[in-house]
Amino acid sequence: MTNSAIMRAANVVPSARQLQWQALEFYAFVHFTINTFTGREWGTGEESPTLFNPERLDADQWVDVFRSAGMRGLILTAKHHDGFCLWPSQHTNHSVRQSPWRDGHGDVVREVSQACNKAGLKFGVYLSPWDRHDTRYGTEEYNDYFKAQLRELLTNYGDIFCVWFDGACGEGPNGKRQVYDWDGYFAIIRELQPNAVISVCGPDVRWCGNEAGHCRVSEWSVVPGQLRSQERIQEQSQTVDDGLFSRRVNTGDQDLGSRVAIQGVEDLVWYPAEVNTSIRPGWFYHANEDGQVRSVDELLTIYYEAVGGNATFLLNVPPDPSGLIASQDATVLVNLGDVLRRTFARDLAREAVATASATLDRDHDADSVIDGDRDSFWCPPFGTESADVELDFGGETTFDHVVLQEHIASGQRIERFSLECRIGDQWISVHTGTVVGYKRIVRLRPITCQRLRVRILESRWCPTLSSVGVYSGTGLSEEVELVTPRGFRS
Repeated sequence: MTNSAIMRAANVVPSARQLQWQALEFYAFVHFTINTFTGREWGTGEESPTLFNPERLDADQWVDVFRSAGMRGLILTAKHHDGFCLWPSQHTNHSVRQSPWRDGHGDVVREVSQACNKAGLKFGVYLSPWDRHDTRYGTEEYNDYFKAQLRELLTNYGDIFCVWFDGACGEGPNGKRQVYDWDGYFAIIRELQPNAVISVCGPDVRWCGNEAGHCRVSEWSVVPGQLRSQERIQEQSQTVDDGLFSRRVNTGDQDLGSRVAIQGVEDLVWYPAEVNTSIRPGWFYHANEDGQVRSVDELLTIYYEAVGGNATFLLNVPPDPSGLIASQDATVLVNLGDVLRRTFARDLAREAVATASATLDRDHDADSVIDGDRDSFWCPPFGTESADVELDFGGETTFDHVVLQEHIASGQRIERFSLECRIGDQWISVHTGTVVGYKRIVRLRPITCQRLRVRILESRWCPTLSSVGVYSGTGLSEEVELVTPRGFRS
């Protein structure tokens, strides 16, 4: 690539809404609808609203569980493919208004949004564009209906941090398939909730490509602009619940953003990845899956690959038919949060002395990586694509986690790095990696040294680091005795 092309790629930056979204890191997906009561994953749209009756529904309990896990937001399936609405929509009779729950006066969306607001969690909504119930599906009138639903959700429930769309596009009750007015949907969101990101089938957040919880080894946020329309291609949409869709990798190859991948691409965009998966085999609650809840170790692995691999982690936790998060799920989440809090409780780097092999100026010196201010950052002079930052702990120090963060408001620059420890009179490499981006978490076997060096081996134009964190925590869940959550409603 030419210098001008490298500079152009280095200077693609996120929007304010993308920055706010990325900082959430870990948040909940809540799949809850008629399927919770029928045992299905996909409803047919023919189910009676009278089936919906979560007599003990307690949104505060959901939020308590999610906060205990360290989650910072919640996205609710306001309407799934079956077309049943969890709010009393004025534009359909297929909603909670026709259910026995709360004597037909309930509003799940309102109760969850209020619980999030009270607890300080961000609130978002999933609205399925595919509707297997509404007879307008497959006509332009359906697009008008869908937009009217969007307006209800985006004007009546406070601030929305995310509107989450998938590209499912099967047949409606009339046998037709819909041509979605994506641009019209996006315009309404930008009008009513300008700070909300539009995810997956939208311009702000990219699907990682599978629902199994896997992240690319090198997850670039700067990618070809054509990926923004990848999930909206009707021929690639999900039409059958066959279990295969969740395992496929859809958004291109393993390499989306290296110099080779973007060679000659004129339209580069900031389009970061989200990893989404479920705590159970299914997306909705099924009693026969109570013994198949993911373990703390499994969730830790996904967390480190996603949050620690320049993506976010959207974990689905489905309430049971009573309207509560099941104790099996709650127990795992409480203990996951306990491990994470203990692991990252004390940043040893804050007590170190930082130096750098090269520095742009006094405002961007090495102290910026240990000052706790995400807006300050170290960088070398422009055009310096390789440079080092060294931490001196002042004495032998044991650690097992290193966390690197770029100043992504300035772009994603780092292409390859290594970590080295000074052992005796030699520098010993303990890890090599590729991209950093918003956050790279490196897990190590416990190592003891006085000096740690972060070597930026390859970067675009010049690297930045806003933070180098060093931690000595439990890190491994087998060292933590699993406990049943106390204080949660059951």
